[in-house]
Amino acid sequence: MTTTPNRDAAPQYVLPLVVRLERDAPPSRTAALEAAAQAVPAFLADERSVGDGEWAERITAWTDGRIRKVVRRARGAEWRRASALDGLTWEHDGAEVRVFPPVPLDGWPKDLARLQVSGTDLTDPEPPPAPGPGVPVLWLNPELDMTAGKAMAQVGHGAQLAWLRLGDEARVRWAADGFPLAVRTASAADWPALTRGDLPLVRDAGFTEIAPGSCTVVADVPELRGGYA
Repeated sequence: MTTTPNRDAAPQYVLPLVVRLERDAPPSRTAALEAAAQAVPAFLADERSVGDGEWAERITAWTDGRIRKVVRRARGAEWRRASALDGLTWEHDGAEVRVFPPVPLDGWPKDLARLQVSGTDLTDPEPPPAPGPGVPVLWLNPELDMTAGKAMAQVGHGAQLAWLRLGDEARVRWAADGFPLAVRTASAADWPALTRGDLPLVRDAGFTEIAPGSCTVVADVPELRGGYA
């Protein structure tokens, strides 16, 4: 008989993500969400995260508990200080996100702990185009109203679940292509069918903004429907 591990009983770690929000040139909301989503599998695929890599032990401690992510914002000198810390910066379509090795829930480095969580309300200057054919899509729940920071954490979860479900060869191809993906809000008509399938689905723990157990993201990856090309 197998038992389900009690993730709440394990020491709790969090994956910090920091988005660069310069006052005069903020990224679009979609670019920031896509950058955060791409940054997570890029971090997990990094040589420092696997095997005997320097981040691997902390990643194991993090995934043994609840896989929490917190997004904070930085600009100017704050961003430069954050960029000097150990981590990985991902750039996408004018957005920059830096991911840091997991830290204890109450043990953030001071240069990250002082950064603000609020204030990540970004907008799109125009509706994003339809995703290209064969591109993995992270579909957001159309019934939930989330700040950009909250949504960035959720799509990061979705990308991580997709990464964990992919086979080794598909992971290699996705990484070699630069982790192409799109983040879009599903239509109210399509959302129920997305959640009824076998695709990776994110349910929020309810620590901030939305009710516990809310379905936030579905990761629609071609490999999980029959083959990532």
